[in-house]
Amino acid sequence: MITFCISTYNNLNYLKLAVSSVRKNSYYKDAPFIIHAENCTDGTNEWLDSNKDLYNLSLIIEPDNKIVRGIGGGMNICAENVKTKYIMFLHSDFYVTENWDISCLNELEKYNKPTWVFSHRVEPDMFNSPQRPGTVIVPKNYFGAYYNDFNSDSFEEWAKEFSEMNKFTIPKAEGVSGLISKEDWDRIGGNDPIFSPTSWEDMDLFLRMLQHDYQFILTSESVVWHFGARGSHRLEENGGQTSERQRQAEDINMKKWLKKWKRLPIFDEYQMIKDFR
Repeated sequence: MITFCISTYNNLNYLKLAVSSVRKNSYYKDAPFIIHAENCTDGTNEWLDSNKDLYNLSLIIEPDNKIVRGIGGGMNICAENVKTKYIMFLHSDFYVTENWDISCLNELEKYNKPTWVFSHRVEPDMFNSPQRPGTVIVPKNYFGAYYNDFNSDSFEEWAKEFSEMNKFTIPKAEGVSGLISKEDWDRIGGNDPIFSPTSWEDMDLFLRMLQHDYQFILTSESVVWHFGARGSHRLEENGGQTSERQRQAEDINMKKWLKKWKRLPIFDEYQMIKDFR
């Protein structure tokens, strides 16, 4: 039914947690699992090769791309290799909880139009961020803010109670993650490669989808831990600050967005991008 997909860049310590949590906590524990690793120099390629049989992984390793695919392009190449009806995207800084995948699938199958279903996120407060719809931001010491202090057992217990006490959906997307049919992904064409390596590609994709009558659903029945942009901001490498690479990408891609769409995005009460035709 589902293929899990991750695209990663030099994020090995978090990738290990993500992969192990998918195999431990998914309903479809043995589903196909594609991992794309681009330009990794931190041992990711070697770890993937050594553990591909243990975790039943299909690998797309590109060790020296001169034209960088980035997150969006990595998701595209993963999707090209999916043979199942559905694609479940996640990032390498996720930790998923029990039945996160079947909960999204049960929600998706309620609808007769192109729909993308997302998990409710929980994040440590790495950026002094306000709360936002679809994400619970907790102090760093709640469950641990780093791969080496994360208390997965405590978080899994909390997530189970959260889902039992909260039964809701909101019309919102959260990054390029979650469950979508392969047919609907292919129809829209995936991420626009002009936004590689990172930033603005998700909003561009969501806007194009809105303009073709896709809908977005975020459900409290599925919960994931998101360590907080570790795959792009490189906090551990930069004293807790966003990397210069990320800042430059955000600035460059904002200009690309303006060139493509002729105006800045607008958002609704859920902080979801709105169609501004």
